[in-house]
Amino acid sequence: MDSRIPRLRRKLAQIPFAQQRSHSFGEEKHQFRLAPPLSAVQVTRFEAEAQIELPDAYRVFLTELGGSGASPFYGLLPLDRCELFTMNPQGEHGNLRGFTATDRRRAGGDLFLNIIEAGCSDLVLLGITGPLTGRILTGNSDGFWGPDVSSASDFLAWYERWLDHMAGGRDNRSMELTSPAVRQQLADRLAAQRSAARSD
Repeated sequence: MDSRIPRLRRKLAQIPFAQQRSHSFGEEKHQFRLAPPLSAVQVTRFEAEAQIELPDAYRVFLTELGGSGASPFYGLLPLDRCELFTMNPQGEHGNLRGFTATDRRRAGGDLFLNIIEAGCSDLVLLGITGPLTGRILTGNSDGFWGPDVSSASDFLAWYERWLDHMAGGRDNRSMELTSPAVRQQLADRLAAQRSAARSD
């Protein structure tokens, strides 16, 4: 077992009760719960069908911590709903790069697995092949905003960063975290707008 797994389990269990924690966009859907871990056989079957090999840190998470659920955005997708993507070539005039769904047989470049439900055409991807193998990227399939590569060394480090930033009450736009202070400012602004509308 990776030594980080018990620590992540402990940190995740504490988040719903943490005072002054950040709000994680989409948390209402997963409610900081994980589905039961997958068996090694289930993961191996997925790899065989997709003709890929999952990075070790992600595989460990799936088999030792949880098969889907609590994560940034709306939550980790069940493995059978994860799709492969390739990054589109750089567009003309500096257009931002999007992603195209693919499979192993049609892939014409490095592969990325969409592992988190982010909403609309936004993607949270795990590098499967190439120089970004094991790293997390956020992007948009239509190229509305450019890919952002996390500095975290692997999936477990990225997941722990999410937990730590949330517990510390931090803002983190790439993980869609909003601090208590910013949430209070938004609530105050909304209350002022409602008060002004009533007095009109």
